[in-house]
Order: sequence, then structure tokens, then C-alpha cells
Amino acid sequence: MLPAVRKVNRRTNESGVTMALDLKGCRALVTGGSSGIGAALAVALAERGATVGICARRAERLSEVVGRCMEHSPDSRMWVVNLADPDAVDKLAVDVMDAFGGVDLLVNNAGIPKRRHVTALDIDTITAVMHVNYLSPMRLTLDLLPQMLARGSGTIVNISSIAAKLSAPGEAAYDASKAALTAFSEAMAVDLWEDGIRVMVVYPGVIDTELFTLPDNDVPDLPVAAEPVSVAVDAVLAGLETGAAQVFVPEWFHGVAANKEKDVGAFLEGTASYVRQQRHQKQQEQTQ
Repeated sequence: MLPAVRKVNRRTNESGVTMALDLKGCRALVTGGSSGIGAALAVALAERGATVGICARRAERLSEVVGRCMEHSPDSRMWVVNLADPDAVDKLAVDVMDAFGGVDLLVNNAGIPKRRHVTALDIDTITAVMHVNYLSPMRLTLDLLPQMLARGSGTIVNISSIAAKLSAPGEAAYDASKAALTAFSEAMAVDLWEDGIRVMVVYPGVIDTELFTLPDNDVPDLPVAAEPVSVAVDAVLAGLETGAAQVFVPEWFHGVAANKEKDVGAFLEGTASYVRQQRHQKQQEQTQ
């Protein structure tokens, strides 16, 4: 077992602002680590010297990813867990603490989309999405927070979505869950600022993962080309290097979100017009 108490080294700039998290020897837990951003980030952390724990539901996928992590960090581990189960989340926290002696970096990455028009949603679906995308990561965070506080250091990375900022049409349940994650993260960052705990929120846009091809979801109408997963991983690593509070992937989405806030009504009207045009175009194609 790794040491139970260790102070993670950080650098500060001339103004005393927290900068890089030293990944060498860092104990990291990445949820949703069987594919996509989670898998690629886990391997990247291991390559940089972190001992990485990953979790997800698919054992075979996890085994492949943890094998790649162990090539660089032999003490890396995996846990097969359904994060929709509150008891399983609590047990995961205990198991990770037993294995690693502590967690220096927590990456809450796991999530589900459930793309459906709001008229096709029901409260059970909304509740399920909220459990996986918001309540589960917050439960895991609260489970692991005491040992960070006792040590006086820790980093929490919450993978939100640009949907939390732009309220993507046809994704109301997903948008709301990610917006809740964002709001909690920012308030938590303030609450924990003097305790040496840093929180970073990541806003991926359209990333080339299976999130957009999962069954039981409406086929998305993507207005921009998908970015490779490596772009998201590089952005997260850069954010850890600079001690960023938020990271947009790609960065130009930050400007889109800022423009929305200048006139929310106009933004929503423009989005509705775009959706209407796309629907009309599809109807024409189907009749030809």
C-alpha cells in the first residue's frame, strides 16, 4: 500500500496563485475509465508518473486500459462498479483508499447522455441521468474529501460539458445534470479554497467518443466536427499544469458561451431557428 498521508507538491507563481500539480507519484482516480476521455486521460496520467485507479462497468474494457497504465505505473488498479448505485460508490471510495492509502487527484468523468426531446422525457429518465452525472460524482467527492482535507491538498476535476453552458436542444436532462455539476463545483472551489483543495471544471464540446453513438438515444445533429479525444486530454493536462479553474475543449467554445450571456433570448431564438431549419431539411430529404 502507498503512504496514507502525503503532501502533493504544487508550484505557485509570483502572485502566490497555485500552479502545477506534480503528477509524479500522484494517486489518481478516474471514473468512466473504460473508454473515451477517461481511458485516454488515465493512460496519460500514468505516463507522467501517477498511480492511476480507474472504474467503470465493463471489466474487459477496463482490463485493457489498466494494462496500458501499468506499463508506466505498475501499481495502477481497476474496479468494476456501477456508479448509479450509491452503495457501490461508497464501497469504491473505501476500496480505493485501502489500495492507495489516499487520492490526490479525483477525476469525475463518468456520465450518460439520454438525448431525447423534452416531450419524450419522463421523471424516471431525468432522475437516472441526474444520479449518474451529478449525484454520483458528488457522492464520491464527499467520500474522498476528508482525506484531502486532512492532508491539506488535493485536486478535483469534474468533467462537465459545453451543454451545461449552451443548453443543447434535445438534451434537457443531460444539460441540467451537467449544469448542476458545474454549479456545485464552483461553489465547492470557493468553500475549499483556503484548505488547499483545487477544483477544475472541464467543458468538452463535441469529442469523438461513443457518447454520441450510444443506443436508446436520439441521433445527435452535430453542428461542428468532432475533435479527437487527444485534444480533450491535452486540455485537461494543460489545465492541471496551470491550476486552471475551467477548461473549454476546444477553447473557442468559451467565446460562444460568453456571447450567449450577452443576449440569452437571442441565442435561444437562434438555436430554435437552427433546429427548425435542420428538421425541415431532413423532411425534404425524406420526401425526395
